Amino acid sequence: MNYIRFHRLPSLQNPTPGTFSFSHVSLPDFRNLGVILRVTLLAEALRLVMTVVIAPDLAGAFAQFTAQGLLYEPAILLSLLALYVWAPLIRRISYGAGVAFILVMVVVIVLVLQLGLRMLLPGQLPESLLRNALLAVMVSGTLLAYLNWRHLRLSPSLAESRLMALQARIRPHFLFNTLNSVLGLIREDPKRAEAMLENLADLFRAVMADSRALVPFSQELELAKAYVAIEEIRFGTRLRVHWSCDVAPADALVPPLLLQPLVENAVLHGVAPLEAGAQISVEAYEDDHSLVIFVHNPVPGDTKTSEGNRIALDNIRERLALHFDVEARLKVDVVNGEFVVSVRIPIKRGRAT
Repeated sequence: MNYIRFHRLPSLQNPTPGTFSFSHVSLPDFRNLGVILRVTLLAEALRLVMTVVIAPDLAGAFAQFTAQGLLYEPAILLSLLALYVWAPLIRRISYGAGVAFILVMVVVIVLVLQLGLRMLLPGQLPESLLRNALLAVMVSGTLLAYLNWRHLRLSPSLAESRLMALQARIRPHFLFNTLNSVLGLIREDPKRAEAMLENLADLFRAVMADSRALVPFSQELELAKAYVAIEEIRFGTRLRVHWSCDVAPADALVPPLLLQPLVENAVLHGVAPLEAGAQISVEAYEDDHSLVIFVHNPVPGDTKTSEGNRIALDNIRERLALHFDVEARLKVDVVNGEFVVSVRIPIKRGRAT
């Protein structure tokens, strides 16, 4: 039996410089798809509200809304494109400097667009330059205020507590299952039990780490392999795992307890019910700046997802949404008699410690 020693896992109570925490105060990541969608929808909503309030009637509001789109829509698209390009710079400067930079940038884009459209389409844009500049500042300031409120007011109080609650729900399954496996070996082989208890103590330390901080994928992979080493005590040759993770980016940051629960589900629902056991496979690689993970296990009998399996998958899916917004996803499929879980996470690199 091969034992995986797990003594050098770092404590994540104080996240290292490569890790992520909700409590970091800064402007949002303008390369995040969720941020881009919110900015676009809210900008259009603000324009619609202002048009309805100012226009004398609905017909006038519709005509004004349509006419404004000639300038408003390109201004939004160009502003988002500029924010996407300058996102790394914006994230490195102070919050106040970032807000000032964005406001000036948006005003310049609006004024240049209006001057250009006036030359191309004379008489189509009667509004004054000053009015549109003030409107750009108002809309941009409102959007930045909303994003700041969402980050500073919602993220620390709600998202962090939600993450901790989700993590607390998934920990007992892991701890009790692994502890029962070790306890079953104490009378039969005390030396092996002692060695596995040492591994289990290290696993406990990793599991109890700060649930708000992202960890390197290499650490999650080691945790999953250590879990499999413990479960091999109970299942013996019935449990066979094929790992295909050599090309995965080791320093890609992922939520803690991401891979291990997926492997645990595969063991409990794909191996345990079969008298002869089965093989599960774990594959991870980088694709289009994303970390892609596949976990396969056979489906014995009924192909419906069990309640426990569904709860664990919903737990992981919600934690991915809290960390990565709409850019991460988890999918479940049954293909050729196999239960397949796929996870795609945008790669945020950090130092593996």
